[in-house]
Amino acid sequence: MPIWPTTLPLPTVQGYGIRPGEAILRTEMEAGPARQRKRFTQVPTRINVRWVMRREQFALFEAWYRWQAKEGGEWFEIPLLGGIGLTTHEARFTRQFDAKLIGGVLWEIVSELEIRERPTLSADELAIALDSDLALLFTTTDRLHGLVHATLPGPHSW
Repeated sequence: MPIWPTTLPLPTVQGYGIRPGEAILRTEMEAGPARQRKRFTQVPTRINVRWVMRREQFALFEAWYRWQAKEGGEWFEIPLLGGIGLTTHEARFTRQFDAKLIGGVLWEIVSELEIRERPTLSADELAIALDSDLALLFTTTDRLHGLVHATLPGPHSW
C-alpha cells in the first residue's frame, strides 16, 4: 500500500472536516416510534482536506498522485487528525483534486478523502475514559510517551 510522502505537508486545519457515513437505517412506522437498526459494521468516513505546497512539493504530489495513488483510486496510508489525535489512516481520494495558485508562489490543493475506519477509543479505553479526566489522561500518556521515546536512553542489554 502506498504511503503519503514524508516530504509533503499534512492537510491544513483550515477546511478540514470529518463526515461519518450513515450506519443506521431508520424506518418510520404508521403508529408508534420509528425503528432503527445498524446497517453496517464498518462505515466509510469522508474527510475534506486542503494542502498548501511549494512548487517542488506540488510537482512531487502530482507524480505521487498519478503513479502511486493511481490517479486517486488506490488506498494509501496517511496521518490524519481525529478525536484521538494524529493517527495513520487508510485513505483514498473520492474525487480529483482541485489546485489553485496562491500569490504566484504556493499551490492550494483541495479534495476529499475516504477512510476505511475512523480510529476511536476501544470499548475498554472508553470505560476508563468515562471514569477519568480524559484531558489529564491524554496529557499523562503524552508525557509518558515523551519520557520513554525521547528522554530515556536507548535499549538496554540485560
